[in-house]
Amino acid sequence: MRDFKYVWVLGLLATLLIVFVPIALLVFPVGEEKPDPWTALPPHPQPTDHRALLKGPFDDGPAVTAACLSCHEDAAQQVMHTSHWTWESEPVLLPGRDEPVTTGKKNSINNFCIGIQSNWPSCTTCHAGYGWKDADFDFSDETAVDCLVCHDTSGQYAKTKTGIPAEGVDLVAAAQSAGIPTRQNCGSCHFSGGGGDAVKHGDLDQSLFYPAESIDVHMGRHNFLCIDCHRTTDHLIGGRSISVSVDDTNNIACTDCHSTNVHADERLNAHTDAVACQTCHIPEGAVREATKMHWDWSTAGQDLPEDDHSYLKIKGSFTYERNFVPEYHWFNGSSDRYILGDLIDPEEFTPINQPLGDLHDADAKIWPFKVHRASQIYDAEYDRLIVPKTAGEGGYWTEFDWDLAARLGGEATGLPYSGSYGFAPTEMYWPLSHMVAPTAGALQCNDCHGEGDRLDWEALGYYGDPLVWGSRTRMQKIGSR
Repeated sequence: MRDFKYVWVLGLLATLLIVFVPIALLVFPVGEEKPDPWTALPPHPQPTDHRALLKGPFDDGPAVTAACLSCHEDAAQQVMHTSHWTWESEPVLLPGRDEPVTTGKKNSINNFCIGIQSNWPSCTTCHAGYGWKDADFDFSDETAVDCLVCHDTSGQYAKTKTGIPAEGVDLVAAAQSAGIPTRQNCGSCHFSGGGGDAVKHGDLDQSLFYPAESIDVHMGRHNFLCIDCHRTTDHLIGGRSISVSVDDTNNIACTDCHSTNVHADERLNAHTDAVACQTCHIPEGAVREATKMHWDWSTAGQDLPEDDHSYLKIKGSFTYERNFVPEYHWFNGSSDRYILGDLIDPEEFTPINQPLGDLHDADAKIWPFKVHRASQIYDAEYDRLIVPKTAGEGGYWTEFDWDLAARLGGEATGLPYSGSYGFAPTEMYWPLSHMVAPTAGALQCNDCHGEGDRLDWEALGYYGDPLVWGSRTRMQKIGSR
């Protein structure tokens, strides 16, 4: 009997070795060093004590900037060469066009508040400068650069129309608190784009000020600052968004810190050629606060019950979603862009910023997107989108007159208005890169493959699920390798 038990124990041990040793080797490959992403993080310099250097008093924001420039002589010029100041790109050649164009907040259209032209005072609240109230703003004035919007750490600095400091701001306290940019600095504009918290991006909102790791593992567990990923040289902040940009310059990536072979399972590493890290590691958007998914301007102007998340008389009807499942598209880092004056088909969705790339593009990967859809004003005779005047004298928010708003907007943009308007469907793409889930919350194989229906394989250019079809005849980039 004892011999039988001995043999049974040996058999059990052998079975355990056969089953679990390969698993252990899979999870902890022998001889392979795990990459250390922490070595890639930039150091956080200790801020200078500015209390003895900036005593004040300061009459206005430009007076603070002038004091800053007495020591930081090159800072304003550096800022003035970035898109945070110009709100406009260098000329770029878009697909199918003969001449380069510039894009940016300064001259582009969107399907949220539509456009800055004729609406400068309200839109430029978030400009990194002071006093942009019309088309004649002096972009060469160094003292108009706002140092405090990025460097105040007093917690009480705020901006109002045309970008000037809000009433009651203590400029001396703000100046003396100057330090490296915090999440509050960046979030004061980027979390509230489109008119409120969480409206635009789908992965940026005020929950990231002090997030739990379940909201964002980098900020919640490891206390990252925005500038840990969006690294900055001479005031040029790394990163860009196809909401306004179109080329793939100044990009940042997960692989700035992480290896492409970070997974112990080589089957997962094989996916990184065709699947963006974000696709698996950001399974939902708007994980805490609901974000706007649809905006119907055509219903504005009615005296209906108002609610910020469903209807406002000045803006129309909205649809918000929380924990939305992203839409997935090929994306090579660049995008096309609707340019003012382009013709549209009012019966079809007009893409404002179509991401570029497809199955046959070696540089493209499958990315998760928030896609915001809207119904917005267009010229019904010329078949092109309109930037209406919404804010200020004569604006729609005051007069509730679309014809007047369209005429005044046309005068500002230089696009003639026919006198006939309608509302056309549009869509904008917002790639998701924030709100990264902890490892346990990442997508699993069966979310996309097998019976998982998260990815529309045929829309992505495959015959179907590559694990089922197993064909390489259409440049299969996912599956057996």
